[in-house]
Amino acid sequence: MPRFTDERRERIRETLHETGRELFARYGLGKTTIAELTEPAGIATGTFYQFYDSKEELYIEILEAYGEELIPRLLGNSFEAHDDPEEAITAFLELLLAEFESNPFVHQIIVENEYERIKAQYTEEELEAERERGAAYILPYVEEWYDEGRIDGPDPETIAHAIESVSYVALHEDDIGEERYPAVRDTVISAVAAGLTSDEPS
Repeated sequence: MPRFTDERRERIRETLHETGRELFARYGLGKTTIAELTEPAGIATGTFYQFYDSKEELYIEILEAYGEELIPRLLGNSFEAHDDPEEAITAFLELLLAEFESNPFVHQIIVENEYERIKAQYTEEELEAERERGAAYILPYVEEWYDEGRIDGPDPETIAHAIESVSYVALHEDDIGEERYPAVRDTVISAVAAGLTSDEPS
């Protein structure tokens, strides 16, 4: 079994990340082979398992790193850029769905139905933690508006989850149909943003 210095291990891991992101975006998780991932890193296919238990584990790590970069960018251009809750929610959802639809790495999850394959890598407890984390990013903004009476709903946590759940419409683009999807997406965004703020005081 090859032994690597810490510096070499870090370089290999970085290369696997870069290669994985490129290949997963181009071919998807299922069609990308371990050999294709390891060749640019200069390691044997068997050595891959010193770093990751599976392609899926690498994919999830890349996906999580992508999320850590994406969320601040989305918040900066929506909740932090708009004082009006309806405008902020609309901007957040439009940006989020546009990212899902245009980013090739994320789009593979939808087009190639990688979503179910990724979900299978998590325990039920881990899935619940991921669901909570998805809504947690916007929860502080929702709580503030809820306390001010500028947003309406049963409680801030439910409202945050309701907003975040709109992203799942992207998973059903094929079911909705390519021609109808843009209008459906925009209608859902508008309905959620206006519905949560319709009782906002003048």
